[in-house]
Amino acid sequence: MYAIVIGCGRAGAEIASRMSDQGHSVVVIDRDRGAFHRLSDGFSGTTIVGHAIDEDCLVSAGIERADAVIATTYGDNSNLIAVQLARKRFKVKRAIARVKDSVRASTFAALGFETIPSTTIVGDAFEQTLGWDPRQPNGAPDNGS
Repeated sequence: MYAIVIGCGRAGAEIASRMSDQGHSVVVIDRDRGAFHRLSDGFSGTTIVGHAIDEDCLVSAGIERADAVIATTYGDNSNLIAVQLARKRFKVKRAIARVKDSVRASTFAALGFETIPSTTIVGDAFEQTLGWDPRQPNGAPDNGS
């Protein structure tokens, strides 16, 4: 798979490193050159200093041949614009945006865009770890009675 990961924060570096470790071709775009230190020592992909919504930057990353674009920046708006560009302008089959705002994530999912609603996922994980049953009043644990 040929993938472009936009944003090299903790999440972007993690997915880019994992993909590289699995033998995928990966290009990582970040506006801060220093962010690339987060990539694993074994990262074998390419890094580009640039902006997620700059079409020239996306073209230099090879978006025309990308199988996937994964937008992981800290900005929901940048991520959503990047996946829109990837899908609508460049016809990338898989364009996935990390979105913190669950309302935005739901709205874009309803429009057919793939989103990872990180705040919701973290909330669900804490709820599960605490043993809460969301169907019970006050999130009380389901003790089988």
